[in-house]
Amino acid sequence: MNQEWLQTLAAAGFRADSSDFGDPRGELDAVARATVVCPLVDTGIIRASGEDAPGFLHNLLTNDVSGLDAATVRRAGFCTPKGRLLADFLMWRAGEDFLLQLPMELLPAMQKKLTMYVLRSKVKLTDASTGRCVIGLAGSDAAALAAQVCGKAPAVGQQVAFESGQVLGLIGNRFEVVVAAAKAPTLWQQLSAAATPAGLAAWRWSEIAAGDPRIVQATQEQFIPQMINYVQVGGLSFKKGCYPGQEIVARTQYLGKIKRHMLRARLDAGSAVPGDSVYAPETGDQACGTVVSVAPSPQGGSELLAVVQMSCAEAGELHLGNSTGSRLELLELPYSLD
Repeated sequence: MNQEWLQTLAAAGFRADSSDFGDPRGELDAVARATVVCPLVDTGIIRASGEDAPGFLHNLLTNDVSGLDAATVRRAGFCTPKGRLLADFLMWRAGEDFLLQLPMELLPAMQKKLTMYVLRSKVKLTDASTGRCVIGLAGSDAAALAAQVCGKAPAVGQQVAFESGQVLGLIGNRFEVVVAAAKAPTLWQQLSAAATPAGLAAWRWSEIAAGDPRIVQATQEQFIPQMINYVQVGGLSFKKGCYPGQEIVARTQYLGKIKRHMLRARLDAGSAVPGDSVYAPETGDQACGTVVSVAPSPQGGSELLAVVQMSCAEAGELHLGNSTGSRLELLELPYSLD
């Protein structure tokens, strides 16, 4: 992480130990009712460069890479041979290169894993995180702020380039500004004057409200892409050809065996972390689901995304941790699972 960027955030009141600006409850209220600007300091970027980079990534990821143009942003996963996700990327082009965004905690291992496939390909994989900073915009005026940066707010799944970076359009009226580290302090001053500075908890809640999945260390190899609604969020192509795990992913889709989906839920009591198990009376002591992500809720308590066996969800009673644990209240997702 760029040190000047961290110093800028510290001067603005950012607390590295809690990843907020000193008012977590006010920041959550702002993301739900107004507009926030969030430094995504836990986000890393892998750069893939070289003439073989398009084909190299196309043969490894769940989405089409060879057809990715300079105006498009796509989700893409990297799976084990058994079709289980090791990483979930946000992917876009920067000139002739490809940028793959993922949680910083996964970056070293995933860069090493992808490098194992390079062999004689003319591809170079590097950590681009120190040279670029990522700022999230969410809330009612997020589109207007994005337009101030790059001239117009990109639609969902689109990007607009500006002099020192790109603005990416995400689901849920959210945007990411990916900017050269040297320009980040000045841009932060501009954006934080027009929106409430907020920490990672507020951004995580905005992801959950949007039904936007996030794979972390605790959930690696837990899900096939369809389980975390990768069809709904545009992370899967069934026309692109082979990649690790493709046969299992395709078979699951075409045989209609998708019995688990990612759902949104509210937790009034207790706490959860990614990887925690979900239970239902129908399955007794056997877990029927797994928590994907969790964040404090502006309404109090927590909200989470969890992959759950749909028959149990339809029965209407889900519990965290064990069959008598804190009860989960299912909430609506902003998209249909049909």
